[in-house]
Amino acid sequence: MLSFESVYSYYGSSAVLQDVSFQVNDGELLSVVGRNGVGKTTLMRTVMGLTDRAAGDIRVDGNLLNGRATHDRALQGIAYVPQGREIIGRFTVEENLLLGTFARADGRREIPSYVYELFPVLREMAHRRGGDLSGGQQQQLAIGRALAMEPKVLLLDEPTEGIQPNIVELIEDAVMRLNKEYGITVVLVEQNVDFARRASNDFLMLDNGRVVASGAIAELTDEVVDEYMTI
Repeated sequence: MLSFESVYSYYGSSAVLQDVSFQVNDGELLSVVGRNGVGKTTLMRTVMGLTDRAAGDIRVDGNLLNGRATHDRALQGIAYVPQGREIIGRFTVEENLLLGTFARADGRREIPSYVYELFPVLREMAHRRGGDLSGGQQQQLAIGRALAMEPKVLLLDEPTEGIQPNIVELIEDAVMRLNKEYGITVVLVEQNVDFARRASNDFLMLDNGRVVASGAIAELTDEVVDEYMTI
């Protein structure tokens, strides 16, 4: 569904990602792990065409993304939930969700019912402004907005970071359901190794912008974690 082949990605003249290759099969969940500052967020931004430039081949559903604008990549079925959520605070919850529908290839402006099933608070607060929500509620809104486009691939950059503990479990459960029940292919940047092990089919370990370990999630051993994630 999503693949990188010998991808380099740059900010200015600096190659933050170097010779990165991987693939995520349709309906699977890949966790991208590693220390802070090793290129995990850059990988997600590279998929969306948000770095200064990139080399190598990036494909979704067999279609080459190279050179395509960010909005065109979204129309190919890729949804991105960045760190920081980036909801529009002066818009209501419902208006934020409707924004997500503008990335639908079929042009429909309907919020899928499963968004409210996964995150009931979004229905309850539909007419409240996004900026008035708590951090955990805003994260649910950010994920819901991405789902409003009914994506083929969902990119999640540390979706539970800075979230109150009682919401973390809800979001983790939602991510797993989206993948297992709804069949959405997920690429998850995650620091919580226990969650990555529960949720994932495969993993990708980055260090200094390069892939240093990858494979089935069973291969994400304590030894690999100690070598590449322990500070």
